Amino acid sequence: MPIFEYICQGCDHEFEALVYGNEKPECPKCHGKKLSPQLSVFAVSAKASSESTSAGGGCGSCGDPRGPGACSLPDLD
Repeated sequence: MPIFEYICQGCDHEFEALVYGNEKPECPKCHGKKLSPQLSVFAVSAKASSESTSAGGGCGSCGDPRGPGACSLPDLD
């Protein structure tokens, strides 16, 4: 279920829509179907300690020295 961002060409309303399968989104304000898809970016924020702020620092969640997302990797031991 990807989330897409759109601008309605009819009323210039900016909104996000969950799109299921082949569904076509519509503007929640004017119910228009002429939409301009927008480039959508996401951000991930993790609190890092001063120890892990250097380049190639540890995971922001667990401090694993292998870097971000290392919490879900198997142990190397």
